[in-house]
Amino acid sequence: MNQLKIALVSLNPTVGDLSGNYTKILAARKEAAAADLVVYSELCLIGYPPEDIVLKGAFQKAAMDKVVELAAVTEDGGPAMLIGSCWREGGQLYNAAILLDQGKIAAIHYKVDLPNYGVFDEKRVFARGPKPKAISFRGVKLGVMVCEDMWQPDISENLKIDGAEILVVLNGSPFEQDKHSERQTLAEARIRENNLPLIYVNQVGGQDELAFDGGAFSLNRDGELAARSLNWQESIIITNWHKKDGSWTCDMGEINDVPKGYAAIYQAMVTGLRDYVRKNHFPGVVLGMSGGIDSAISAIVAVDALGAENVHLVMMPSKYTSEESLIDAAICADWIGARIDNIPIDPAVQAYDNMLAGQFAGTDEDTTEENLQSRIRGVMLMAISNKFGYMLLTTGNKSEMSVGYATLYGDMCGGYSVIKDLYKTDVFAISAWRNENYPDGVLGPKGKVMPENIITKPPTAELKPDQKDQDSLPSYEVLDDILECLVESEMTVDDIVARGHTRETVARIEHLLYIAEYKRRQAPPGVKLTRRNFGRDRRYPITNGFRNARLD
Repeated sequence: MNQLKIALVSLNPTVGDLSGNYTKILAARKEAAAADLVVYSELCLIGYPPEDIVLKGAFQKAAMDKVVELAAVTEDGGPAMLIGSCWREGGQLYNAAILLDQGKIAAIHYKVDLPNYGVFDEKRVFARGPKPKAISFRGVKLGVMVCEDMWQPDISENLKIDGAEILVVLNGSPFEQDKHSERQTLAEARIRENNLPLIYVNQVGGQDELAFDGGAFSLNRDGELAARSLNWQESIIITNWHKKDGSWTCDMGEINDVPKGYAAIYQAMVTGLRDYVRKNHFPGVVLGMSGGIDSAISAIVAVDALGAENVHLVMMPSKYTSEESLIDAAICADWIGARIDNIPIDPAVQAYDNMLAGQFAGTDEDTTEENLQSRIRGVMLMAISNKFGYMLLTTGNKSEMSVGYATLYGDMCGGYSVIKDLYKTDVFAISAWRNENYPDGVLGPKGKVMPENIITKPPTAELKPDQKDQDSLPSYEVLDDILECLVESEMTVDDIVARGHTRETVARIEHLLYIAEYKRRQAPPGVKLTRRNFGRDRRYPITNGFRNARLD
């Protein structure tokens, strides 16, 4: 065989939806009918990551039965399929790449390198596969790898020794900043080491906290990029291969650009929210609109992801809410075309004040009364959510969640957050970016979507007179730099101080970061954007006596 057509398919599966994913797989095969082989992403039949659902015996059997059904389809003489699914053999459960051809299961490769760091926990559910061997497909030897198998050189080296002619990698690689460059760099390294071309196929879509950017590509053995699909959407790209002088080469084909920087982050936010809402069958979202930047960008992402008709905004002013905030919230809602209602909370605040008057007699007002306002708003939003079925979208950013400047059972109420993993300085930057850019595939309007005043005015919770965030926190430029050092890089206090921060400030922020862990444990999920998000990547104890620096 000297000519070969290989289709690279990035699908958006739903974890556990075996019938729905089966249908997607077959629809893609039909569309790629001209191909000899259709390559899908890691665990595409069962969805990735399956977590502990894959330990359920009934689920394993149902998945394996679906693989057999898919194999039978290939008896029609059409393309073979290389799919990802779980497979049980010898009492062990494996993460498998399975070749289906001519009506049968032609070969199975078991994932060898099981990641157990960050968001990954595969050693918990899968057994490690044996030393891999190349898979023979119609006279061509394929060096099949599953995701992490590509990250170390030994597996591809073993496949080359066993006669592999083309490296084929099935992936469930979630998005984080600059991840695409890292993937391609690793792929290029495997190519240089083995002098073999490589195919890379990745999942697309949102699954709980994770967003997958897709972006299948093909590289020739000289490292030249021959084809690359669109990111952030389901795609099928057919690559043409020919064999000359004993080596396979991919003809130059369609090469799409990769979104980078804030363009990529924004797509991850839209994708994460859209699929969380749709896959969990919510009709839309409701959120509290304060006139501040966090709720504004959350509302804009929601409209871009779901359409304005599926986004309900609620302004809940108190006696501390400024006229400026009311105007800013109304303008933003008008610009994005979303419904906004105004429900003052003063009657409820007064009722609680009266109810608690005896208990609080002889005490001064403090954060208790501030938090009460936030909790009243949370109760109101949850009531609207319960009544109409819309999911409540929370609006807290990573800076606030880091230091505990969020109210349990108040502004932390809800089912999902699109800015949970976005520092406040990035919230400002991405809001300005969205005003100047119109991302691909969004449902919101073109042009400016956020009033400039929301971006430029000093942030405030408006829970007491003339309140500003910087009354109790350092500037967000300082705070976010310290937090990135502590959270993303695990730097020592001495090293952070050497960057120009005072030891007192760093020690205080470290202390706030640690004591807020109990709040973060109760926070809703939110799309992963950075290398270390709270919950999956960074798992700290609530009870924690360690401090790198002590407060005086």
